[in-house]
Amino acid sequence: MTDKSIQYDRIRHMVSESGLSHIAFIMDGNGRWATGRGLPREAGHKSGAENFKKVVRMCGDVGIDTVTVYAFSTENWKRPLAEVNAIMRLLDSFVRDAERENEENKIRFVFLGDKSALAPELSRKCTDLENLTANNRRLLNIALNYGGRAELVQAFDKLIAAGKTSATEEDISGAIYTAHCGDPDLIVRTAGEYRLSNFLLWQSAYSEFFFTDTLWPDYSADDLEAAVKSFAGRRRRYGAVL
Repeated sequence: MTDKSIQYDRIRHMVSESGLSHIAFIMDGNGRWATGRGLPREAGHKSGAENFKKVVRMCGDVGIDTVTVYAFSTENWKRPLAEVNAIMRLLDSFVRDAERENEENKIRFVFLGDKSALAPELSRKCTDLENLTANNRRLLNIALNYGGRAELVQAFDKLIAAGKTSATEEDISGAIYTAHCGDPDLIVRTAGEYRLSNFLLWQSAYSEFFFTDTLWPDYSADDLEAAVKSFAGRRRRYGAVL
């Protein structure tokens, strides 16, 4: 066996034993990765997008069937126009590649957030990809033009429109963007930051957290193993005493 296959077997065992089925990533550090190399920030996003594909594939290989990533927040529109346009071009390219590789990857894509702010053609492509992959088993949620507070507002509006005058936790969980899947077991943030940044505010109530200084374009199997090992060593009490 190769060193890679041995490592994957080790991670796969920890995933199975710990019950980890849903991991979420706040993919931070693309700009700093590029700046540290004397490159434009757009180059960091390109490298980050390439590594994103590798990490998603790696998660599938070790038995993590649901992955959620924070790709573009509602606040990211404040960034320089050239950087925003570069990110949107990368997204467009990613969607086209995902459609072409559907038979090979068998991943279900769901975009979390308000697609109406995207260019109409890009929004249509995202919806088409969701429809094309709807019956695939593995799940990849991509938070795009997403904000946790905005998500809750739309959920409350949805419940009001349905005639609700009061709501239970189950009502809210059924009205948010992730109603199709469970909450993340583990949320990983890269690049040495220690905050949620408006990501999965409702869903993260009992998630475990793991923070790493690794910049997203450099995130590797070693980093994933460290996160999974940390998760596997925790006792999830959900407010109870065990």
